[in-house]
Amino acid sequence: MLGTVVNTAVVVIGALLGMLFKRGIPERVGDAVIKAFGLITLYIGISGAFKGESPYVMILSIALGTMVGEWLDLQKGIERFAQTLETRFAKEDDSRIAQGFISATLLFCMGAMAIVGSLEGGLRGDHTLIFTKSTLDFISAMFLAASLGIGVLFAAGSVFVYQGAIVLLAGLVAPFLSDPIITEISAVGSVLLMGLAFNLLGVTKLRIMNYIPAVLLPILLVPLFSLLM
Repeated sequence: MLGTVVNTAVVVIGALLGMLFKRGIPERVGDAVIKAFGLITLYIGISGAFKGESPYVMILSIALGTMVGEWLDLQKGIERFAQTLETRFAKEDDSRIAQGFISATLLFCMGAMAIVGSLEGGLRGDHTLIFTKSTLDFISAMFLAASLGIGVLFAAGSVFVYQGAIVLLAGLVAPFLSDPIITEISAVGSVLLMGLAFNLLGVTKLRIMNYIPAVLLPILLVPLFSLLM
């Protein structure tokens, strides 16, 4: 859990620094930085998506996962949670808590580094990849919080729960998480990062949280396609 604790602490520190210096960062600069992170996120998403080895697994995972997510309406649940936070932090100048929480959660939790790094920490005690991710998350949290506010700070909880759960459950699910499964999970997560990037760039308003179940489906689909093919 060392890597997860460090990653969570780094996100908290970065977000606090971002909010502390918020008044010293012009709005246009903050908005420009968010757009820049949108471009970076798009690059990361595209790079990761092309590492997928089975287009069938990716297509079915995203299609079926989105159906499940829309049925559960995870986005609405997150928005309700964010609204509860807004009532407690009424001094926020706008209603960006939901956007900050969702964007930061996806940015910090999706992709190969979060998944593989947590698995390496749980299975081998190797936190190198998570420490590398923490450096990137610190910078991201600082600039995201400067523009999107306290929602980014609460995303530290998502990091702790998500990565901590992977670490603790790594021993139990290890037999099912072969290299092909991890590859496809990361590829699907990277596609969702592309959607997040378009949201950050202001191109779309995708309900990204409703796509999240897609990340879990490769665990079932990869073995299924292996049997069929």
